[in-house]
Amino acid sequence: MSKAVVKFFCKNCGHVAPKWLGKCPSCEAWNSFTEEIVQKSTTSTKQLWGKSNGQKSEAIKIQEIVEGEEQRFILTDNELNRVLGGGLVSGSITLIGGEPGIGKSTLLLQLALQLKRKVLYVSGEESETQLKMRAERIGIINDECYVICETSLGNLLSYLKSDTPEILIIDSVQTMSSDLIESPPGSISQIKECTAELLRFAKESNVPVFLIGHINKDGNIAGPKVLEHMVDTVLQFEGDRHYNYRILRTLKNRFGSASEIGIYEMKGNGLREIENPSEILISEREELLSGITISCAVEGIRPILLETQALVSSAVYGTPQRTSNGFDLRRLSMLLAVLEKRCGFQLGVKDVFINIAGGMKLEDPGLDLGIVASILSSYQNIAIDSSIAFSGEIGLSGEVRAVSRIEQRISEAEKLGFKEMMISKYNKGIDSHRTNIKLIQIGKIEEAFEYLFG
Repeated sequence: MSKAVVKFFCKNCGHVAPKWLGKCPSCEAWNSFTEEIVQKSTTSTKQLWGKSNGQKSEAIKIQEIVEGEEQRFILTDNELNRVLGGGLVSGSITLIGGEPGIGKSTLLLQLALQLKRKVLYVSGEESETQLKMRAERIGIINDECYVICETSLGNLLSYLKSDTPEILIIDSVQTMSSDLIESPPGSISQIKECTAELLRFAKESNVPVFLIGHINKDGNIAGPKVLEHMVDTVLQFEGDRHYNYRILRTLKNRFGSASEIGIYEMKGNGLREIENPSEILISEREELLSGITISCAVEGIRPILLETQALVSSAVYGTPQRTSNGFDLRRLSMLLAVLEKRCGFQLGVKDVFINIAGGMKLEDPGLDLGIVASILSSYQNIAIDSSIAFSGEIGLSGEVRAVSRIEQRISEAEKLGFKEMMISKYNKGIDSHRTNIKLIQIGKIEEAFEYLFG
């Protein structure tokens, strides 16, 4: 016997309330409650997948737990291996989010075609014919890749009981629905229920599961925030449609670092891994131009050299503009204030435009010194030698602070043929005899200006 009841769910955190509330008592978000019809059933959802409810759970002392390394699948995609922390862990559940058309389905279908393992690709958005056309465009043939178009969670789990794959891919979790929940697919209660059942399947069968998730207009993964807490790994696939480059960024990872990125190039036959992003992010120029510097950033453990561009011009409309593409606008305002207050540059009446070439969006404070050098270069209209790389953080008093992983940054610059690198003199433990690159160690912005422009 079942009874349908109406409940209100917070779209932000998944909090359940019997009536509509203007402010969520859990996450304090305003106007976030939506009405949904929920079906209460005497049949437990545990019966969809897993052991009977009659089993008794037993506690164990933490000292008695036997340690062991988790089993991992080493994937053919090296960039995906990196962001997952060294491979795909058995029994893990990974959520990949991104904008429509960014390449989420292409990434996982390409992975399914490359692996020499039995992979089941569950599509709730595309037909078998559409997937066949996409696979032919990728140009990889794999007899172990199976496709099923299904949106019913109960039917899918029944199929998995009789024919269990080695890897399961769900495209997408918002299209799945459980018969035990009366809400429509994509609702908060449906997403929570379907994810919970797939999580139970992954843990009890030891089969890794990939979930593709939609995002909302704010750029967050659609559904309750608890969805990101339930899964083991959350990846964000991002990029600008005007550029061919895509970034796979780790937002959460229970089995590795949560600060890794993978870089791809979107081509007509699928996604191509970019093993050395520094080479594609540094443009070739026939002549030196003012306002352009090469900065070294670190994403996770990966050093990346990229081109930072600045344009400083007189404010025409009275109010100076501050525009930044790929760099934090608030940090740019701080750097401009430091240049004006501590160094005496009259930038308060200037328009300042900053661009990170290649469509990259980075938050590494080590970009500060390169950004400041490009601003000063454009302000003075004097080009900076293209053989110099920059890496350093700027403090509020105008000092150049030390940055992390400086030896890896120096090694990357040397590998790409740079002759000099400007860093902070507060970076300790640098063996200058082990590198052929000349290190310019400074303590304040004034020293950088004097070295670059005399």
